[in-house]
Amino acid sequence: MTEPQVWTLIGVFSALMFSMLGIVSTLFIRVVRTEIGRLEMKMDVRLDNLDRDVQALMRHTFGIDRD
Repeated sequence: MTEPQVWTLIGVFSALMFSMLGIVSTLFIRVVRTEIGRLEMKMDVRLDNLDRDVQALMRHTFGIDRD
């Protein structure tokens, strides 16, 4: 355990493990943010469609417009 090659291998292995941890965590955060953005977009479209449908029902049933 006192040879320089062993310490070099330990250092290289540690550096590789920390860099892989950083890369994987960065990519994971990017994917999560993208999926959340996509979900928000879908929810906005659905809410807009729901609002349109409710207004159409109000016009059809009561003959009035809601603002």
